[in-house]
Amino acid sequence: MNKRGHVLNALLLAVGLGFVLEPGVDVATARKVAQITVPIVLGALFPDVDTAFGKHRKTLHSLPVLSVVLAYPIVFDNLHFVWVGVLTHYLLDLIGSRRGIALFHPLSDEEFSLPFGVTTSSKYADLVTVIVTALEIAAFWAVTTYVVSLDVDLSSAAAGFGL
Repeated sequence: MNKRGHVLNALLLAVGLGFVLEPGVDVATARKVAQITVPIVLGALFPDVDTAFGKHRKTLHSLPVLSVVLAYPIVFDNLHFVWVGVLTHYLLDLIGSRRGIALFHPLSDEEFSLPFGVTTSSKYADLVTVIVTALEIAAFWAVTTYVVSLDVDLSSAAAGFGL
């Protein structure tokens, strides 16, 4: 996906996730959407910083980078929801493109992809982005409904680990 696709995904995802976390059509929902939009968009754009240094779809498109971003809200009590943008960036690059990403960089430069997808210049790129986003929102709904709420205060969890 290109930057436009990642931003479209992040904006739609922020709205959808806002409704998942704060169901309703009221001020609380609008506040939740506003709270998570900027972190998700920043997270969605972050992996492509590797176009300026390193190797694109390798340096910042890997599971070790995602692990660091996932740890930030727990360890430092900041960058909440940035991980959502980074994770969904990876998913779009895996599902919505043909090239794939190097999930295990720097241990391996092998790029992983799925056997389907479209090129970033395809006339179907936006449609694929919207479909992937809908699936992501459904997955986030399922996780927050049946597994664990994504809208938790992680600073108290970190204190329990002595962090």
